[in-house]
Amino acid sequence: MSLRRARSAEEYAEWVKQAMFEVGDLKDCLLYEIEDLQRFPGYIEPLEEGVKQVYDAMVAGTYSFGRDDLAFMEVLRRHEDQIPFHTLLKQINETHRKGLEVRDKD
Repeated sequence: MSLRRARSAEEYAEWVKQAMFEVGDLKDCLLYEIEDLQRFPGYIEPLEEGVKQVYDAMVAGTYSFGRDDLAFMEVLRRHEDQIPFHTLLKQINETHRKGLEVRDKD
């Protein structure tokens, strides 16, 4: 299955903003559901930090596309079944690695 890449810088930025929201929401839900914080999933903080790095670079104007996976992909691969928005994160990474999906206008 081929992942869809963002078609514009605006769409890509929206995806990253959405990922920031989703990570925060997942963290809030887990905090609400887990009474014993010692059992809090260890993948949340690295995932949150990885998405935040991309977001902060975009805000600062220092973001650039690259060939390597984004920092959060290692966490995603290990805990994909526990992350409901894993496809969004994969699409962000795919766009990062391959650039925007530009269609030829005939």
